[in-house]
Amino acid sequence: MTQSIGQTPPGLIRLHEAARRDRRLRFNNLLHHVTVELLEKAYYALNRKAASGVDGEDWSGYGEGLQERLIELHQRLHTNRYKPRHVKRIWLTKANGKPRPIGITAIEDKVVQQALVWILEAIYESDFLGFSYGFRPGRSQHQALDAVYMAITVRKTSWVLDADIKGFFDAIDHDWMMRFLAHRIADKRILHIIERTLKCGVDEDGKRERTVVGTPQGAVISPILGNIYLHYVLDLWASQWRNRSAGGETTIVRYADDSIIGFQYRADGQRFEAELKERLAKFGLSLNDEKTHLIEFGRFAQSNRARRAEGKPETFDFLGFTHVCSRRRSDGGFSLRRYTIAKKQREKLGQVKQVLRKTRHRHPFDVGRWLRRVVQGYLNYFAVPGNKQALDAFRAEVCRAWLRALRRRSQKSAGIPWKRMTALIKHFIPSVRVLHPYPNQRLCV
Repeated sequence: MTQSIGQTPPGLIRLHEAARRDRRLRFNNLLHHVTVELLEKAYYALNRKAASGVDGEDWSGYGEGLQERLIELHQRLHTNRYKPRHVKRIWLTKANGKPRPIGITAIEDKVVQQALVWILEAIYESDFLGFSYGFRPGRSQHQALDAVYMAITVRKTSWVLDADIKGFFDAIDHDWMMRFLAHRIADKRILHIIERTLKCGVDEDGKRERTVVGTPQGAVISPILGNIYLHYVLDLWASQWRNRSAGGETTIVRYADDSIIGFQYRADGQRFEAELKERLAKFGLSLNDEKTHLIEFGRFAQSNRARRAEGKPETFDFLGFTHVCSRRRSDGGFSLRRYTIAKKQREKLGQVKQVLRKTRHRHPFDVGRWLRRVVQGYLNYFAVPGNKQALDAFRAEVCRAWLRALRRRSQKSAGIPWKRMTALIKHFIPSVRVLHPYPNQRLCV
């Protein structure tokens, strides 16, 4: 969560303006921006329902005697006595069945990290390039999706490289990270706090390990550090490559560690992928071969592949959507379709059904209010043009699952009448309608 302009302290506004005026300026006096007031703002900006770290303290517990705690924390920060606690590591199971490590930071360390995030944003927002969309104030996933849409439908894009960095946050090299930060930050006290945060170690079931590489997924500071790392490793290099080495048009859209690069010519895509692998290897990173593909895609992909008898164009996934080459019914012209990734939709339905089984004995109105929030939240993200069929199927399956849950409330009862069920659905389950219109010319890819 970032501050709005009205909430941003004047010192950070001046910091941002200075960084924007001089891209080579190094800041040597940043710690004084970490005031008790900024730490208090950071505390109230945190997720209040987040899990507790190794200290076992949650948001509300830390808030008891908040001022005294923050004053003492402020003193430790400014006298070099602050030391981050170990990060609590838990494992979540991904949709493909593979385990994924998540780091849960202690509440005090989250407060410090959030304050640092605002300082780093004030400096680096003017440096980040326009095609970087992930975890930046004023930018969203749908802006990245719109940029991809415009790149494919308006620009000369015939080939698409879907590039995914393997285990990015776990592979960030600490030495390179600190060297990149030193390009803009000369305050050794701030750099020391960040380095301590990177090397604070992890705690898994009481066993503690040193951290020699990576930054925990789930830590407040990880997204901004990831953006800074990729700014120097990928963004600046890719921008120069596009201007100096590409034989045709090249468009780039990056959201965190997932990038979509469009090329006019296949040879450009092949050279870029090969050189990108070499570039990443220099900084301890690599592409995920299972998720990285160069495919023929765009306005002429269908006709070119049909002429070569190669079948339909391949598809690619980006930010929850499968992108497909299609045709308009009206005139047969090229159309880019975006559908909810089928696996993601099945996973979401499975989660809804699991909750319905556990809550079927609760009052239908309580369950209905919960379902309304779930379905509306789903539509708020996935309701793009052309995706109505998938969303209708999602809504219908949610309604069927709710009906089954209500009918299983009692073995003796024949179940809820269909007329009443229809009324419940109409009252609680939102109808599907497009909430994100087609991108317009305001976008400049």
